[in-house]
Amino acid sequence: MASITTAEIAKLLAGEVVGDEHATLTGFAPAAQAKPGDLTFAENDEYFAAAENSAATAIITGKNSPAGKKILIRVANPRIAFARAVGVFFPEPKFSPGIHPSAVIAASAQIDPTAHVGPHCHVGERVKLGANCVLQSNNSVGADSVLGADTNLFPSVTIYPRSQLGARVRVHSGTVIGSDGFGYVLDGAFHRKVPQIGIVIIGDDVEIGANVTIDRGALGATSIGKGTKIDNQVHIAHNVEIGEHSILCGQVGIAGSAKLGNYVVLAGQVGIAGHLKIGNQVTVGSKAGVMHNIPDGETWLGTPAQPDKQTKRIVIAIQRLPDLLKKVAAWEKKLGGTIE
Repeated sequence: MASITTAEIAKLLAGEVVGDEHATLTGFAPAAQAKPGDLTFAENDEYFAAAENSAATAIITGKNSPAGKKILIRVANPRIAFARAVGVFFPEPKFSPGIHPSAVIAASAQIDPTAHVGPHCHVGERVKLGANCVLQSNNSVGADSVLGADTNLFPSVTIYPRSQLGARVRVHSGTVIGSDGFGYVLDGAFHRKVPQIGIVIIGDDVEIGANVTIDRGALGATSIGKGTKIDNQVHIAHNVEIGEHSILCGQVGIAGSAKLGNYVVLAGQVGIAGHLKIGNQVTVGSKAGVMHNIPDGETWLGTPAQPDKQTKRIVIAIQRLPDLLKKVAAWEKKLGGTIE
């Protein structure tokens, strides 16, 4: 674990120290678990009070936090500083260049000398692995696939043939990229499979969680834009296009040929019907079922999903139904009949 002074960490975080600039920090922990030598962070008054009463040596906090019992490292945005600081104390593991003896590598594969290919990996014909690529273990990379520099496949990731991954892509365990899209046509009494001959293209700096499935295009490409982050257990169907810097939370499902813009946020368990267009900077609330196109910048909720203000009015109206039914029953009793 790293050892760093408060002045050094403040410089890395573009912050300022209030208190001892020479104090040594040896770890990072939440306030409730912090011990002497630890750095912690506080992004609001409640967190700051807990940090002040903890055993931590120093606190990452906002610009306006008052001096107190602890050394402070004041920054413009405590949460961003927190993300950066954790990496100092818990750096990513390093993988040495080389190919494990148990790996099976096609003779035509091009593997950069700085790449790491771990135990029981399979690299197919004409595969290209860029500089500092990592295949941790039990990875299969199909023929004609390309992995850009610094891309990291965690254990048991499967990449089907002809898939293209950009630079600094991270793919977590159990994920399958490039599997067949779910395409069938009813031919008489049985379902005939439509051959899925397209590819998957994933941009730079994409992170894909565990047990995600991204289907290849039926003819063209399924594409994920640069900087997009995909949570665990997400399914992306054939010919889907996802823009840049979008967020897909757990258990999202996107049907075939849907198109998502840039900076889209899909909360957990959102479903997107096929062939829809979701605009830029759209947010869709948890468990929503989207059946219509959504213009740029809107927030939609509910099933079927509708604009947030309309959905909230409906929810409030439903909550008032019991009282309304009582009033109707009272009027029916008073009138001696049923109100139609």
